Amino acid sequence: MEEPVQVQVKRVCMFWFCHIIGVFISNELCTLDEKHRLTWPEVKGGVFYILYNFLPFYWVHLFISPQGIPKRRKFLFVLALCSSLCLSGFFLCPPQAHGSPNLLMSDRLSLPICSIQMKLSSSLPLSLPQINCVTFPLPGEGPEQQLLKPNEWSYCDYFWTDKKDPQGTASVAGFEVLLQKQLKGKQMQKEMAEFIHERIKIEEEYAKNLSKLSLSPLAAQEEGTLGEAWTQLKKSLHDEAEVHLKFSNKLHSEVEKPLLTFRGDNFKKDLKKYDHHIADLRKQLASRYAGVEKARKALADRQKDLEVKTQQLEIKLSNKTEEDIKKARRKSTQAGDDLMRCVDLYNQTQSKWFEEMVTTSMELEKLEVDRIEWIQQHLRQYTTLRHETDMFNQSTVEPVDQLLQNVDPAKDRELWVKENKTGEVRPVDMDI
Repeated sequence: MEEPVQVQVKRVCMFWFCHIIGVFISNELCTLDEKHRLTWPEVKGGVFYILYNFLPFYWVHLFISPQGIPKRRKFLFVLALCSSLCLSGFFLCPPQAHGSPNLLMSDRLSLPICSIQMKLSSSLPLSLPQINCVTFPLPGEGPEQQLLKPNEWSYCDYFWTDKKDPQGTASVAGFEVLLQKQLKGKQMQKEMAEFIHERIKIEEEYAKNLSKLSLSPLAAQEEGTLGEAWTQLKKSLHDEAEVHLKFSNKLHSEVEKPLLTFRGDNFKKDLKKYDHHIADLRKQLASRYAGVEKARKALADRQKDLEVKTQQLEIKLSNKTEEDIKKARRKSTQAGDDLMRCVDLYNQTQSKWFEEMVTTSMELEKLEVDRIEWIQQHLRQYTTLRHETDMFNQSTVEPVDQLLQNVDPAKDRELWVKENKTGEVRPVDMDI
């Protein structure tokens, strides 16, 4: 069936109108984007097939980024334009179709646009890898991502993917790994406090035993300068016991107690808030992803229905069949719009999750830095108290050392002889 002349004229006018509009837009926008233009890589997939094979080259530069990723707003505009023109029969037809005088309507309706849209519906949501409903770039394709905080090993750069649970088949979210780190840090802090408590008990027991030993009557009858040194030595044990008792008290108040009270029960509640917030965003993301999958399937079904009706038209041409095809086209277009809307909502939700992940992971990173610095500060206080204890112990030993240096065996002998002598007259020989 040959097309009326009016239809052909209308088709040609519409083609050149769109072509002129495209030239104008491309000249304006390409001038603005000149500094961003790079060499365009080969891109595969239904979306890119449409852009590369049915649009002028300068339009392609407008709607695809240098990395081969569609610019969303411009891409949606051109896709909507192409879809409307395709389904109206004015555009995107193969060259041979325009030059075939006996081209049937069924032939025009069965042009590659249907298969292209089918490819679009099946490939668009899955053009990039999906891991637990999160979209990631293809490995080795596109520019290498730059770290948000280079050379800092920041949490916000290394916990985006989920981690396989070594004990099962389930996966652990990267954010969950960060939360486990916080809980582990809290546990380590608690165990350090327990260690200091055991150290305090040892000090207290040591002080008690020193004090008890200082009261021992052993060698209490030692006399002279040596006896004085011995008495001072026993007294120094009592003084040393006091030093260790004070050391244990300071360990409790200045080390153990701060470790126990740092980030109390409210800390776990705060972590749960973080956990629930990010988990809710992941649930929303999963819901959006399910919506994309549902819309993709709906579009595929609509396209399949359109192809079936198109094939039926080849068998029998009737007004009813043409009306069915028009309805199928409208439904297919609506399904495509729904798919784009679902993808847009998914991307918005993923962007929100991304922003919250960066913000929250940075907060957790700061919490970890604060924890380490806090523990460092109080462990240094432990070493300071330990040095002070050594100094006090040294001061208790110094009097003993001084008296030991003054021990004089001759003087001790003199004192003992004076107190215990029995007589100075020595025996003489017996006379006959």
